[in-house]
Amino acid sequence: MNPINTALCSYGMSGLVFHGPLLEAHPGYKVSKILERTKHESKDKHPGSQVVRNFDAIIDDPDIELVVVNTPDHLHVDMATRAMEAGKHVVVEKPFTLLTSEADQLIEIAEKHGVILSVYHNRRWDGVYRTVKEVLASGKLGRMVDFEVHFDRFRNYIKASWKDQANGTGTLYNLGSHLVDQALTLFGMPDRLFCDTRMLRDGALTDDSYDLWLHYPDFKCMLRSSYLVREPGPSFMIHGTEGSFLAWGTDPQERDLKDGLIPGSEGWGLDPSFSHARIHTDFEGKHIEGDYPLLAGNYMEYYDNIYEAIRNNAPLAVTAQQARDVIRVIEAAYESSRTGEVVRLG
Repeated sequence: MNPINTALCSYGMSGLVFHGPLLEAHPGYKVSKILERTKHESKDKHPGSQVVRNFDAIIDDPDIELVVVNTPDHLHVDMATRAMEAGKHVVVEKPFTLLTSEADQLIEIAEKHGVILSVYHNRRWDGVYRTVKEVLASGKLGRMVDFEVHFDRFRNYIKASWKDQANGTGTLYNLGSHLVDQALTLFGMPDRLFCDTRMLRDGALTDDSYDLWLHYPDFKCMLRSSYLVREPGPSFMIHGTEGSFLAWGTDPQERDLKDGLIPGSEGWGLDPSFSHARIHTDFEGKHIEGDYPLLAGNYMEYYDNIYEAIRNNAPLAVTAQQARDVIRVIEAAYESSRTGEVVRLG
């Protein structure tokens, strides 16, 4: 492989957990520079990289080919713009932007400069979600009538993080962008939506809970997240004319990355103690009831695709246009929550 010289724009949780380990373990990448304003926390994990103190040191370096913009949300547009104008390929951490118009602006810049622009919607490679796709494609549930997804957490206090401050972007942008992306990947753009966002925690300054109803003509689709769910129920509940599929838990990859395990190692992305699923249906003349085997997740496939797109002109798995549609839905969801009205997207 011809490794892609890559730079990370920050080294908080996103760099430490989600991007850094994957890039370091992938033979197709060389993490050359990491932007840390004052610290040197990346050196132990990335001894071959150079810590830089400002963004100019990244975009002015002609050897840097790929820039990962994994900074706070409000910085995405400016940093992605400057990187692409310098001729760099760009991966933007989700959410892509805060406004659809900003997403359109970045797409136009990428096309003008002939660079690759993608967004890190890694949850497409969760094991449970991959299993859901398989179940739906198999027709085991008959005609689907109800699709409900939860991405819940429990943190009943406000952190000193930018995400929890008044200028933070809220749970709908943070966790919700994953669920919206998954729904749009499966079903396309809904014709209308209704949303209710709330600030449930004491002292909350931005939304920490939402219920988002996406309207499709033939089935119901509900996406939900809350930071006050200490005992979670199913993460996926899918009902059809012949049966039901339920899954519990979340993907183990985030935990394993936090624990410092090496991506791609044996058993990666599959832990029956961390998540499980059940099915109850009639299919092809047989009654099926019981545990359902989960497929393994693999976030590395995202960066496999980015490598192939840069080196071999392969089509992107996550396009900027797809990520733009996610922002369009989130913008409409906030409008719905603010007005109490259904918002049409057609």
